[in-house]
Amino acid sequence: MPFIPLKIPKGQYRNGTDYMSQGRWRDVNLVRWHEDALRPIGGWRQRQSVDISGVARSIIAWEDNSNNRRIAAGTYNKLYSISSGGAVTDITPTGLTSGLVNSGTNTGYGGSLFGRELYGEPRIDAGQIIEATVWSLDNWGEYLLAMSPADGKLYEWQLSNAADAAVVTNAPTGCSGFMVTEERFVVCFGAGGVGRKVQWSDQENNTVWTAAATNQAGDIELQTNGVILAGVRTRGQSLILTTEDAHTMTYQGPPFVFGFERVGTSCGLVGPKAAVSIDAGVVWMGRRSFFTYSGGGVQDLPCEVADYIFSDMNQDQRGKISATVNSEWNEIWWFYPSANSLECDRYVAWDYSEKIWTTGVMDRTAGMDRGVFRYSMFIASDGKLYEHEVGYSYDSVLPYAETGPFAIGNGDNIMNVVQLIPDEKNQGDVTAKFKTRAYPNAAEREYGPFTMSSPTSVRFQGRQVRMRVEGNVQDDWRIGIMRLDARQGGRR
Repeated sequence: MPFIPLKIPKGQYRNGTDYMSQGRWRDVNLVRWHEDALRPIGGWRQRQSVDISGVARSIIAWEDNSNNRRIAAGTYNKLYSISSGGAVTDITPTGLTSGLVNSGTNTGYGGSLFGRELYGEPRIDAGQIIEATVWSLDNWGEYLLAMSPADGKLYEWQLSNAADAAVVTNAPTGCSGFMVTEERFVVCFGAGGVGRKVQWSDQENNTVWTAAATNQAGDIELQTNGVILAGVRTRGQSLILTTEDAHTMTYQGPPFVFGFERVGTSCGLVGPKAAVSIDAGVVWMGRRSFFTYSGGGVQDLPCEVADYIFSDMNQDQRGKISATVNSEWNEIWWFYPSANSLECDRYVAWDYSEKIWTTGVMDRTAGMDRGVFRYSMFIASDGKLYEHEVGYSYDSVLPYAETGPFAIGNGDNIMNVVQLIPDEKNQGDVTAKFKTRAYPNAAEREYGPFTMSSPTSVRFQGRQVRMRVEGNVQDDWRIGIMRLDARQGGRR
């Protein structure tokens, strides 16, 4: 009988049942596809022993006017500056109101509907979610602007390690976040505690916030049922994302300054750091799906692992979800807390060039793309800062990929598989296991691991088989099209 090629399309598919992913890669970790070959992602290493106190959910890098590279990170109660040499300086504003490490529930006054349950009975509606603290960080020239939603004030740090970040004069209070536009306006969201209010400073002057004929400061309340979570710069305009919809903010000049237009409904953002901007537009995670905006209107982004992601997510902690661009590989990574975790311990990545998805396990709470620094960097829940795409070390974890079921032959007969013809860049870099069943829900038998040779002697039988390949070395291995030598057995 001729060899059976395992022609598996690139990318992961994990929606629905196991059998629905037949002939696809179903379960993967720490891998990607490049030029149609399966390979491991780059590894990581800690950057110069940088270790801050607390869980950082926001991080930014920039270069000042003296060509010094800088990093800033914010935790629930601290703001830190990190030099390119790894020195950590506490620049927390005096009198900062501390926030929350974890999201909580308001079960007190105003947290739910009056009279919904009987007195003394537990609430079915647990109450309003109070999100974990996620800082907004941006640059104002070479200076750092920062805001904690628990505190609601806009702060500026002027690069002196001898001085903490200080309140920006006249800036609104009670805000939930901010951004700086391409035209150099500072824009605050939720100003004065009004969740749908947008207020902006005068152009090039972040201390003028009261509208007058002599400046371009102003404010508006968006017509939305949601509250504003974030703003993202994109080509020629800014995109404001609420819990329910999306609005563009386009500079028009005096007297109106900005024009606003709702460009999407039922496309709310899942958390304040779950959106990123790339050359093609803005991409973000919603509560049950993904979305893109590249002009015109918001579009749904098909996701072949959405069922897996959103059914294994701690929805109470979704405000911690963090998105980062990995431009070296044309990817966007979202880190999210799995169902049984309070912290972000899993990721989902979208290759926006190849339009494919992957998932994996990794403890990271925030990150930033390469550019200012040579490598992309991510920070873990223990406060350690890591450089990524460096070597192939993964803290003792080995990358792997496992397929959904393949029908051996036409699937009617029990087939005996006797040989595997590997397709590797370097023979022996991966091992293979096989898992067989007679029927989709029958008991599964596992064979291997097999170290690759050409050909590799294997002995197993079944109507359907799943293959698992796992890195055997800390190197840049590649997998192409494997083939099976299968011979027909009898019907059973």
